[in-house]
Amino acid sequence: MTPPSPGTTATAAGPRLAEGRGPLSSAVAGALRSGGPPAYATGAVLKADPWGEDLQLALYLLYELHYRGFDGVDDEREWDPDLLRLRQALETRFLHALRTELSDTPRSRSVEEAFAPLLVEPVDLSGSLGHRLETGGELWQLREYATLRSLYHLKEADPHAWVIPRLTGRAKAAMVAIEYDEFGAGRADRVHARLFGDLMTDLGLDPTYGRYLDRAPAPLLATVNLMSLFGLHRALRGALVGHFACVEVTSSPGSRRLARAMRRCGAGPAAEHFYAEHVEADAVHEQVVRHEVIAGLLADEPGLEADVAFGCAATVLLEDRLATHIRDAWDQGRSALRSREDSSR
Repeated sequence: MTPPSPGTTATAAGPRLAEGRGPLSSAVAGALRSGGPPAYATGAVLKADPWGEDLQLALYLLYELHYRGFDGVDDEREWDPDLLRLRQALETRFLHALRTELSDTPRSRSVEEAFAPLLVEPVDLSGSLGHRLETGGELWQLREYATLRSLYHLKEADPHAWVIPRLTGRAKAAMVAIEYDEFGAGRADRVHARLFGDLMTDLGLDPTYGRYLDRAPAPLLATVNLMSLFGLHRALRGALVGHFACVEVTSSPGSRRLARAMRRCGAGPAAEHFYAEHVEADAVHEQVVRHEVIAGLLADEPGLEADVAFGCAATVLLEDRLATHIRDAWDQGRSALRSREDSSR
């Protein structure tokens, strides 16, 4: 590895670096601590489960270098060639798994097929995690849900901002308008990441950025990694737009349920406000992202339609996997978070 240039700084206020969960994530964590290259066996990436704890944590650690880094880790590691080579190999494995999983799914082929099911409220909501929390969720379950979601919501909208310089005209103007709202419309106290921190405080959780990484299971890490994967690659700009649109289309009804759940459980005004804010804002954003961002992008680059649809379908796939993980854990009377014992290893 090339030695750091004079004046290089190490992040002093970033989150604590997590412990590895297997050979790949341990290699990344070890490299970031030591300043050396990641030490992993040849072929380890091909043998790794693309949905598993090890690969997903390794990817998350590498992606986080492009956000706030880690406490004590040299900022120059963001562009370290050894880490980037490993990241590329992990991304290839993850992306191949996504495309394979969705290869026979009609939603992966056109925008209309991808979004049509999301625009209609299902008649049967019994399988909906939001409905479960709204009607019978307990306060401890809301706290777990917030703990899981904190890995994204404390940097809400950041991954999507990467698409702005890759858009033009109508799509760019509309995307900036939505992001302006996400970042508080010029007011720091209304930045959505700040509002989620207030929600966590109401729930008795630590709102420190990255605080609960060790407790986050692979299905949650995959949902955040998907945004970073799409955001960091210009070639996947269509997929990032599809992801963003999927989030906005589904956010308003889901947020309404969660606001009611917070109110019913007495979670606190800030906890309820975060979701109540998204009910109104995202109902507007949904229209803008579909009719201006997507329509504007496809008017400029019609060849990206399949990518937009893929981004939406991949988002639904990973959100469904996460919801299944959470429901199964709760149905079995256990936490959906990784255990403290696992987190300390």
